[in-house]
Amino acid sequence: MTTHLQGSLFDQTDEVRLGPLDGLRRTELGSGAWIDLLPGWLSGADALFRHLATEVPWRAERRAMYDQVVDVPRLLAFYGAGDRLPHPLLTEAREALTAHYAGELGEPFTTAGLCHYRDGRDSVAWHGDRIGRGARQDTMVAILSVGAPRDLLLRPVGGGGATVRRPLGHGDLIVMGGSCQRTWEHCVPKSTRAAGPRISVQFRPHGVR
Repeated sequence: MTTHLQGSLFDQTDEVRLGPLDGLRRTELGSGAWIDLLPGWLSGADALFRHLATEVPWRAERRAMYDQVVDVPRLLAFYGAGDRLPHPLLTEAREALTAHYAGELGEPFTTAGLCHYRDGRDSVAWHGDRIGRGARQDTMVAILSVGAPRDLLLRPVGGGGATVRRPLGHGDLIVMGGSCQRTWEHCVPKSTRAAGPRISVQFRPHGVR
């Protein structure tokens, strides 16, 4: 797969490594939902992007929408509990997140879903991760982003509140917790601006999709 990533001016190393998680900053969204954000958690993010873009067995999906079948506007991959992740750094990241959030989450992150947004035409619509336990229980979804920044938007379910916008890329980490998957929804909108490729890695506990 050909990728055209403009590297970060602030991350020029090919050494892929994680920083500490003590720099996480929490924002309370309301209704029991919150997000934690840590820009640049991963150094060497562009090198990891290149590895994932070429080594992950990406698949294109088609889904029924209304009266037609359409292409899903992004490439996908999924690694279940016990599957070998496509880079040792992702295993290290999952273990670090599990250790950091052990007191709040009470269980490990076990799965990794990957999305490849190839350019500004790729997107994901408004949704919450409510397949499984996320529909009825508080949980966490941790997203590590590599590649060019794309906006992640969050808004209360049903509208009526302000939209939260966070640009994520080049090793940034966001964790959505509490009631976030039930009471808020999130999306990555299409962009008419020049947008380079981005890969997001979503770590989730068992039974949350």
